Amino acid sequence: MIKLKVALDVDGVLADVIASWLVHNNKIRRQLTRDDITDWDFWKKFQIDRFLFYAELSKCWIDWDMIPPTEQNLSYTTENLTSIARVDIVTAREKSTDLHVKEWLKHHDISFDNYVSVIDGPMKAELDYDVFIDDSPLNAQSFLQNGKTVLLYTQPWNMHMRQPDIHRISTLSEGVEILKSYS
Repeated sequence: MIKLKVALDVDGVLADVIASWLVHNNKIRRQLTRDDITDWDFWKKFQIDRFLFYAELSKCWIDWDMIPPTEQNLSYTTENLTSIARVDIVTAREKSTDLHVKEWLKHHDISFDNYVSVIDGPMKAELDYDVFIDDSPLNAQSFLQNGKTVLLYTQPWNMHMRQPDIHRISTLSEGVEILKSYS
């Protein structure tokens, strides 16, 4: 039997990096909460420069041990996922953060087969995977346009996505259950 090839995102799916960014942001500018982040490009609403926001997000990875997981039992869930599919971590980020992300994955005992880093999120859609588990509405749109299966990890910034082709999941274990039906 051929295993499904699954691309599993990090930021917003496994790692709650926005929680760390909020702590950073709230030390230097207007106080924000997770409830304020309702759009993918929310920084525009708060007059935060896009490049500055991404630089700050990358800086959060320096203190990778302060970034919480998005949910409990990710080690167990990713182990289950890798038992039914070939799972690669597929992430869009500055190369300078790759080492920190790998440390975070190791620390949280996240099971995966390969680590793939691309420069820009929509580039992921060009990669050879059957299923993408991601939280980005922009990436989800690219995946759909390329005929890929999308499991959209529910976050406040993707709630506007309502396409019937998208499988919305609230936990990674829900994604595992969906993928079991594909096997």
